Amino acid sequence: MSKKDKQKDIEKEQLDNVQNETETAEIEQPVKQELSKEEKLQEEIKHEKDKFLRLFAEFENYKRRTSRERIELFKTANEDVMKALLPVLDDFDRAYIEISKTEEKELLKGVELISNKLKSTLEQKGLSVVKVESGDVFNADNHEAITQIPAPKEDLKGKIIDVIEKGYTLGDKVIRFPKVVIGQ
Repeated sequence: MSKKDKQKDIEKEQLDNVQNETETAEIEQPVKQELSKEEKLQEEIKHEKDKFLRLFAEFENYKRRTSRERIELFKTANEDVMKALLPVLDDFDRAYIEISKTEEKELLKGVELISNKLKSTLEQKGLSVVKVESGDVFNADNHEAITQIPAPKEDLKGKIIDVIEKGYTLGDKVIRFPKVVIGQ
């Protein structure tokens, strides 16, 4: 082989190498572009998944909150009706006390039956009496002081002497505080 032929072979080989490198670069470039597209899609999927999880969590919180509010509403839905019936209960108690002073036992029995039936029905609906007796310690958070009188005994100072009006709770909520007289 002559020098020219060798030179041509070398040039041809170099040309082939350059073509191969160009073809390889062209092949690798779309692969890199595809990888970047794939990475973009992965990022987009991650973003959408995060958005979905946040939305799902927010919806679950909404369901829990509305369920809790609905339960509270059912517990206190009768509050207005119960408050309206409290004076009727007080009147039954007063009537019972006055009728018990008379000789008419049949009348007393009738009032007692009606009163007990009304009270048991209201208790089934969640109404309960706040237990307060004379001699209990006065607490401004749990009692409503109507007046103060001089304590008949030294040990009744700052304590409840008399209960004027009973207090009632509906479920866990106090709908009327007991009205009391305290000793000073």
